[in-house]
Amino acid sequence: MAFDAGLLRAVMHEIDESCEGGKVERICQPVKDAIDITIHKGRDNIHVYISASGSTPRISITAQVRENPIVPPMFCMLLRKHLSGARLMRAQTEGFERVARLVFSAYDDMGFACEKTLVFEIMGRFSNIILLDGDQKIISALKTVDFSVSSKRQVLSGMKYELPPAQDKINPLGLDEHAFFEILKNAPADLPIEKFITRTFMGVAPSVAREIAFRATGDTDACVGTDTARVAEELSSWFLGVKLFDMTPVSLYSESGEPLEYSYFDLLHIGADGLGGRKGVQKRVHKSFGDMLDCFFGERELAERMKQRGSDILHIISSAKARLTKKIDLQTEELADSERGEEYKKKGDLITANIYMLSRGMECLECVDYYSDGCPTVRVELNPRLTPSQNAQRMYKLYNKSKNTKKYLTEQIAQARAELSYIESVEMFFKNAQSENDLLEIREELRLSGYGKKFKAEASRKNKKTELCEYKTSGGYRLICGKNNMQNDYITFKLAGKGDLWFHAKGMAGSHVILVCNGEEPSERDYTEAAACAAYYSSADRNSMVEVDYTRVKNIKKPPQAKPGYVIYHTNYSAYVMPALPSGENAENGNAEQKKQ
Repeated sequence: MAFDAGLLRAVMHEIDESCEGGKVERICQPVKDAIDITIHKGRDNIHVYISASGSTPRISITAQVRENPIVPPMFCMLLRKHLSGARLMRAQTEGFERVARLVFSAYDDMGFACEKTLVFEIMGRFSNIILLDGDQKIISALKTVDFSVSSKRQVLSGMKYELPPAQDKINPLGLDEHAFFEILKNAPADLPIEKFITRTFMGVAPSVAREIAFRATGDTDACVGTDTARVAEELSSWFLGVKLFDMTPVSLYSESGEPLEYSYFDLLHIGADGLGGRKGVQKRVHKSFGDMLDCFFGERELAERMKQRGSDILHIISSAKARLTKKIDLQTEELADSERGEEYKKKGDLITANIYMLSRGMECLECVDYYSDGCPTVRVELNPRLTPSQNAQRMYKLYNKSKNTKKYLTEQIAQARAELSYIESVEMFFKNAQSENDLLEIREELRLSGYGKKFKAEASRKNKKTELCEYKTSGGYRLICGKNNMQNDYITFKLAGKGDLWFHAKGMAGSHVILVCNGEEPSERDYTEAAACAAYYSSADRNSMVEVDYTRVKNIKKPPQAKPGYVIYHTNYSAYVMPALPSGENAENGNAEQKKQ
């Protein structure tokens, strides 16, 4: 659902109640089109997240911790200059428009008290965040708009702020049931209710319009003339709840957990089966609108943010995979051609055995093939420009060439496949990256491996502690997972002790997992949880059984000049487990089925 005026009104009411009178402690800009304002009130630090993203613009209180760039952007620095230490006076909306205001009590450059306003406009890809002074003049904006972009409205420093151009629509909050009925009575009877509502009233999302139509008539495609009085009643009831802030944060998910919709009222038309029930839809009622938006957008935004920040990594990985795949295909074809070597040797032997019958200028030799059963007569093509002896030598040279080619191509294909396997492991770690630090480590790995030659060494990382992924098993043992190939080498050969246990998904890309046990023998459940964790952090399907190898760390060796993360071992066991993390019910995957290798 679009972030419409009704939801904006509910969110701003929540911000106003939670943050009014709070002091601005910190302002960050985690991504180029969003800011995070930390407001201290009482003993709590409340984060207000404002995103002007073209795809998911929104504002809400958030509990998510977002990683910030090392160097703050200019707009972030300007907001810190004007709003640091300011107190939030009120959070409000502009009528029923999708425009929000955060009004602060601050101080100017001379130290005098003044009022400053942060305006947030939700307009799809034109969404914007604008800072105003006490005279409603623009101090700065996240996205400046000049005459080359819009001739109707400019957003430039020093200009008087104006609201976006008004639409010729009615504010539904100022109407009662009778007024709604009068407007409906004059509308075309064959006009769908959804289109009538979105065309007539401001700030209403299409999903809300469909819900009102469904509640009034039981059909989202019903027309205005179906039941005018009932539609007017539903319109009045809906917007009365919005006006009185009598709203509930609700989100809907599919059976597989995929987010479908979110709203400030339950959307009964989604999943309705026509029998008064729902199929394939799970409803979640949240404790707050901020929590609802965090849950709905959390994983999606993380994946999108990692994809944006790691576009250079993705380009290198994609190019390397395409190059290696093409190389392997071509070399495999050449290897198939080299299998003709024995045929060349046989032809050379036949020419040598029948050389007394040949003379220069002959184009072929017909002789008995004493290599085949029945000794059939065969035809051997000759080069008429060569002597019989030279024709035989030519065949032997082709035989030796194909023999050497076969040996060389076998080695090259093995190296290319190992390189492709390494690139696929980097791709898996990239897809699982959770922070900017994870991406920095992957960039550094690619640079040291010779793939990211354009990447510069991160000087700022010299004193930065490596962020490892750690868990506790049911038996209290520490479980450490590598988040990239360099971390895999680090935890296996530097952090782990010789008596610790090492786990890895068999024959596929994945994390090295260390069960820190100092030579002790953990319980069967601890083994299972560690193996399930190794399966979880691998390229395997998380909905099927995975074979995981495990052994003591002392049995793990790294060949000289091997790629990061590559190891060899000969003494190991295997466990078949379902991928899961060692927490709650997910830790109890049953007993691992073990076998000695």
